[in-house]
Amino acid sequence: MRVRSAGFFSRRSFVAHAAGVAAGLAMFAAAAPAAAQGYPSRPVTLIVPWGAGGGTDATARIIASLLEKELGQPMTVVNRTGGNGVVGHAAIAAAPPDGYTIGMATVEIGMMHWQGLTPLTSASYTPIGLANLDPAGIQVRADAPYKTVAELLAAIKASPGKLKASGTGQGGIWHLAIAGLLRDQKIDPAAVPWVPSNGAAPGLQDVVAGGVEIAPVSLPEARSLIDASKVKSLAIMSDKPSALYPNVPTLKAAIGSDWSMAAWRGIVAPKGLPADVRDKLAGALKKVVASKEYTDFMASRGFGVIYAGPDDFAAYMAKSDAELGATMKAVGIVK
Repeated sequence: MRVRSAGFFSRRSFVAHAAGVAAGLAMFAAAAPAAAQGYPSRPVTLIVPWGAGGGTDATARIIASLLEKELGQPMTVVNRTGGNGVVGHAAIAAAPPDGYTIGMATVEIGMMHWQGLTPLTSASYTPIGLANLDPAGIQVRADAPYKTVAELLAAIKASPGKLKASGTGQGGIWHLAIAGLLRDQKIDPAAVPWVPSNGAAPGLQDVVAGGVEIAPVSLPEARSLIDASKVKSLAIMSDKPSALYPNVPTLKAAIGSDWSMAAWRGIVAPKGLPADVRDKLAGALKKVVASKEYTDFMASRGFGVIYAGPDDFAAYMAKSDAELGATMKAVGIVK
């Protein structure tokens, strides 16, 4: 039997082969947009870096349930906890960039790398959209002698080290909130010693009990104690008043400060997500955030609602990262 090498195709067979390849490529090119238009064609997993039952988990689950309706596929929420958020954020970043694994990133992604916990930053992801923002407040006991944040800052200046604060772990978001405010006001952040706690709830209880004087946590977290007249909020670290407590002044209104700090949550995907898939997810998320179901759910818990699309969300995360890094350096917790 005679075997013909590839280098000796007849002109007719070569032309036929080339035509077949061209047809195949044309079919592939035509199929690619159709495949993109068909996304998603199977269930999507939403990774949450924090535990079940918390605010991040609750926000993720309402978003997932509403995204199901928009995308027409089941959404499975998976809690990947550990490492102060590192485990879950790493799982999102390591997933295939095909749109079938997305995740809820939180403000900690702009903090963990400064602490040497992970090389991941917000630039390690494809941003889909910002969906929640809860600025820090400045809570003190209801019977505290400070009626305004200006009076509180004056007391801190007068007796550095006397007034203590709590509401999260050392170097956590609320620690950085008060440290950044003090730095903004040309006060040494060490003037308010930080007492680490397992979260806002125990920090607030410590304020009520008199163990610490300040809990710079979000207003939704302080809501029950504010409504029970056990604590009062002197200001909110935002450029806009709180929808929950519109009478609480912003720092700008109270002392002319532009300092702001907030916990935020948003949807991201692994880096390298195709633009058409990103746009479909972003469009669906925008509808979810604007929906009555979402706004009612968030309002019932006092959570702030905000939407920023992929580009604006990327810029917001980068700005947050820079501000957090500067504050962490000032506090001395950058590694």
